[in-house]
Amino acid sequence: MPWRRRCPTPKAWAMLVIVLENAPPRLRGRLAVWLLEVRAGVYVGSYSRRVREHIWSQVEEGLEDGNAVMVWRSTAEAGYEFCTLGANRRMPADYDGVQLVSFHPEVVEKAP
Repeated sequence: MPWRRRCPTPKAWAMLVIVLENAPPRLRGRLAVWLLEVRAGVYVGSYSRRVREHIWSQVEEGLEDGNAVMVWRSTAEAGYEFCTLGANRRMPADYDGVQLVSFHPEVVEKAP
């Protein structure tokens, strides 16, 4: 059935998700060139490792005071890997080779 045929995706390509918070508009616009923005600050696509690394370098250069996380499909035990950038309460932690997320307590400034 011709309507069931799908465009083949190279096996080297993997699902990619990037989430931005407090990012400048120029970075959001740059990511929109490569990825589909499905919600404000949430970008998805399928790219090779090389392109994924190039996109992440663009995030590193343009993020300023915001924060970001990138998740992609991999052969890791969990089936995915991720990396983060910028200040956030959720930080990656490695436990016996498994990547998990740890929550840091909120910093509350005390009045003098």
